[in-house]
Amino acid sequence: MESGVAKSPISDWDAYEMHLKNRLGLDNKLIRNITEKAQNNPKRVVFAEADNVKILKAAQTAWEEGVAFPILLGKRKKIEELIKEYNIEFHDVQIIDPKSEEEEDRRILYGKSFFEQRKRKGFTEYESIQIMRERNHFGAMMVEMGDADAMVSGVTRNYRDVVRPAIQTIGLQKDVNTVAGVYILVTKRGPLFMADTTINMNPTAEEIAEITNNVAKTIRKFKVTPRIALLSYSNFGSSKGEDAVKMAKAVDILHEKYPNLVVDGEVQANFALNNELMMEKFAFSHLANKQVNTLIFPNLSSGNIAYKLLQEMTEGEAIGPVLVGLKKSVHVLQLGSSVREIINMVKVAVVDAQNK
Repeated sequence: MESGVAKSPISDWDAYEMHLKNRLGLDNKLIRNITEKAQNNPKRVVFAEADNVKILKAAQTAWEEGVAFPILLGKRKKIEELIKEYNIEFHDVQIIDPKSEEEEDRRILYGKSFFEQRKRKGFTEYESIQIMRERNHFGAMMVEMGDADAMVSGVTRNYRDVVRPAIQTIGLQKDVNTVAGVYILVTKRGPLFMADTTINMNPTAEEIAEITNNVAKTIRKFKVTPRIALLSYSNFGSSKGEDAVKMAKAVDILHEKYPNLVVDGEVQANFALNNELMMEKFAFSHLANKQVNTLIFPNLSSGNIAYKLLQEMTEGEAIGPVLVGLKKSVHVLQLGSSVREIINMVKVAVVDAQNK
C-alpha cells in the first residue's frame, strides 16, 4: 500500500487474510470454527510425550496461537535440551517429570486417588502409586484431579497404551457405556466423520446405536449438523448376513429413540456418499437428497481400513481419532502424527474441555 503496488487500500485485515486463504485453498470452515472457539477460552493441555520434537513444536504453536497453555511431561533435562536445540520459545512453560523426587508427594496423592477408583478392579495401593510414574497415567490423573483441563498423547505410544489409562483414571460420561474413536477427514465436500475406527472390535446393534448418538452429539458441538449413514455390504435388506442385520437393527433403535436424528441404513458406502445414486434407487431413505457427512462402520476392521485408505488416497486434512464418551478431555494422537495434525488435535481437546 505504501509503495503504490497495492491499488486497493486494505481496511479489514481479518477479511483480507480470509480472502488470501480462500485463494490459496487454505480455507477450512470446521478447523477455523474449532480454532476460534479454542482461542476464546484456552485450556491447560498436558503433552505426555514432551521429549518428542514434534510434540514440542506443536505445543509451541498452540501456545503462540493462544489456544492452549502447555504442560510438558518428561525428563526435564532432555526437554530443556530439545527446546534449546530447536530454538523453541516458551514463556514460563510448566515442565513436570513424573518420575522425579520433587513429584513424589503428587505421585502419592494421585496414586491414592487412583487406588480408590480401582481397588476392586485388581490394583493395590502400592501398585497405584507406582503406576503414577508412567506419564499417561500421571497426565490423565492431572486432568482428573483438576490440575489440567485436557491431555494429548500417542505419537510414540501404542493406541491402547493411552486409551487404557484414560478409561481407568477418568472413566465414562454419565449414561455412556461405550467409548468410541471418531476420525475427521476434511475434504473438498466438507468434513467427513467416521466411527468407530479405533476401539470396539465387533459392537452389538445396541452399542452401534449408542456410538452413533454420542458421535452425533460431538459433531453438533463443532457447529455441524450430522447426517449419518450406517454402512454395510447391503442396501436396506438387499443381502442377509450378521453385519447387515446388525446395522439394520441399530437403525431401528435410532429411529425409535431419536426420531429427529438424520440417520439411515444399512447402506453401501457408494450410495451413502453419492446423492444421485441414493435418489435414483432409494428415494424413500431418510438420507435421500441429503449430503451424508457421517459414516458408522459395523466393526473395527472395516472402520480402521476405510479411514486409513481415505487418509492416504485423498489430499484432505485429517483430525483424530477423537475419543467420544469419556468424562473429561483426553485424546489419542495417531502414531507418527505430523505437527499440524497434533495442533489440530490440541484444538479439538481444548474445545472438548470447554464443553465438558
